[in-house]
Amino acid sequence: MPHDHHDHPHSLLPSDPALRVKALESLLVAKGLVEPAAMEAILQTYEERVGPHLGAQVVARAWADPAFRDRLLADANAAMAELGISGRQGEHVVAVANSPGQHNMVVCTLCSCYPWPLLGIPPAWYKSDAYRSRAVREPRAVLADFGVTLPEGTGIRVWDSTAEVRYLVIPERPAGTEGWDEVLLATLVTRDSMIGTGLPRKPDAP
Repeated sequence: MPHDHHDHPHSLLPSDPALRVKALESLLVAKGLVEPAAMEAILQTYEERVGPHLGAQVVARAWADPAFRDRLLADANAAMAELGISGRQGEHVVAVANSPGQHNMVVCTLCSCYPWPLLGIPPAWYKSDAYRSRAVREPRAVLADFGVTLPEGTGIRVWDSTAEVRYLVIPERPAGTEGWDEVLLATLVTRDSMIGTGLPRKPDAP
C-alpha cells in the first residue's frame, strides 16, 4: 500500500520552527518519553548555557585583554574556566588565532566533533561529506563558497577536530573598534568566524 504522507505525525506539525519545537516538546511529554522538568532543563541549557554567544564572549575578552589572549592560546580550557565556561564536548579545546599572514579553519574529517559549549549545535554543512572532504583538499575554494576571499599571500591552516581535541578560531579584531568594551565587541563575533568559514562583522555593519 502506498505510504500516505498525510498520516505521518510530522505532517501535523506547524511550519514555523519555534512552533515545531513546541509541538515536538508537547508530543514527547504527552507520550511519557520526557519529563516536563527535564525538557525544560534541556531547552534552558541550549538557550542560556551553551551556544555561540559564549564563544563570542571568549573572543571578545581575547580581543580586549592581551593577557587573557595569551592564557587562552596557552591553555584554552583554563582560560575559559575563568569565565565560567565549560561542559561536555568542550573538553580539551585548543584556541588558534588568525593573523594577517594566516587564516585558520576547522573541520572534523571523521564525523562532526565540535565545541558545543562554545558554539552550540553544529550547523548541517559542518557535518556534510562535502565540507569534510573539501575543507582539507581545497580550503580556499570552500572559503570562497562562504563568501570569504583572503589576500593571496595569506596562508590557510586547516585543523582537524577529534573526540579528544576541538578547536576555536580567534578571528582578527576588526579595525575601527578601538575603545569598544567587551559587550560591543562580542556583537561582531559570528559563529562562522569562530570556525574559520567566516569573518567578524564590520563595526559599521547593520
